[in-house]
Amino acid sequence: MVLLFSDRGMSLAAVAGRLRAHSLTVAALELPTGGLSDVVGRRPVLATSGVLNVVACVLVGLGTTAWVLTAGMVLMGVARALASGTAEAWYVDTVQENSGPDAELRTGLARGGSATSAALAAGILLGGALPWLLGLGPGLGGRLSEATSGAVLPLSVPILLAAAVRVVFVCYVLAVLREPPRPPATLRSVLRGVPVTVLDGLRLGGRDTLVRRVLLTAAAVGCALATIELLIPGRTVELTGAPGSGAMVYAALACAGFVCNGVGSHLAPLAARTAGSGERAVLVCLGTGAGGMLLLGVTAATTHPLATALAVVGFCLLYLGIGAASPNQNDLLHRRVAGAGRATALSVQSLALQLVGALTGLVVGALRPGPLPWLLTGAVLLSGALLWLRRVEARSAPETTTTPGSRAGLS
Repeated sequence: MVLLFSDRGMSLAAVAGRLRAHSLTVAALELPTGGLSDVVGRRPVLATSGVLNVVACVLVGLGTTAWVLTAGMVLMGVARALASGTAEAWYVDTVQENSGPDAELRTGLARGGSATSAALAAGILLGGALPWLLGLGPGLGGRLSEATSGAVLPLSVPILLAAAVRVVFVCYVLAVLREPPRPPATLRSVLRGVPVTVLDGLRLGGRDTLVRRVLLTAAAVGCALATIELLIPGRTVELTGAPGSGAMVYAALACAGFVCNGVGSHLAPLAARTAGSGERAVLVCLGTGAGGMLLLGVTAATTHPLATALAVVGFCLLYLGIGAASPNQNDLLHRRVAGAGRATALSVQSLALQLVGALTGLVVGALRPGPLPWLLTGAVLLSGALLWLRRVEARSAPETTTTPGSRAGLS
């Protein structure tokens, strides 16, 4: 999308503004949508998210004016907020319903992270290859643009394909996803239950040391990812000299990053066993990611082949570290949070990531290109890792009920 918006004639600051609209929308709706998922159920919320994503992808793929593109990014933000943590909450609910509250979660979370990363790798590779392939041969991309009066550019095609994938996603959710039974939600219970659930999630982040560490860590990761997403596409275009080939190189690099993220997720249980605990594993893994950011920083001022190779290593280390840290961190979180507020807790975590990511985008977009943005965000990620130096006393999530009139608002 960064390259698509640039191809539409937008400056980097304008592109950052569209991404900021997405991030701020997610941030504004994270908690209400998490509470909604806890009150009405995971399945309807996921399906609604998919429908909104279809509309958003069509607007972003075909839009030629600033307001249409902004509307698409806002809708994409709404869909992202609805989906944030909902599928993971469904998984944990289902496992604990079938196997009890002490069921092993880390391995399943790690495999889910690996599957997600594999899908992202395949999608980003295909999405980057399509504009490049359309630029080959006798001007197929140009003819496509002329036939649609400029509405469909080669870089639009992956976004439109994403809309089709989202249609399949909605059908899958409606046909396959089943969740443990819950009392039926009425309008009154939703209006009463969502605010109560949201307040419970906020209070939990304020009073629980481990949950607070999870939230601060998410903020540090959001800072790092926002820098990557905003600056890496421009670096690939500088290396190749053209948007189409830059998109292809970025797609290959992002594919490698998601593969590393998936490998990291798969290695998360091993990291916990080797480090001696989930908390120490988070410390080591995030420290690895911070080292990757610092490598990107020290190589930012040159295009020498060796520096480029080190930058690729740094990029991969970042995603490997984040991928290995996430299942360990979320395993700790799920054991600390009751099922009635699980999606809300995940939404609070995502809110920290998105909000700090949006603010980071503003700062990084205003800084001069070079090592400084990378080194600053690398230092922030390292600070997030150091939060896990001291262990927190383990305790289980409190028992909850889902009877009518319960405080969790599930009636």
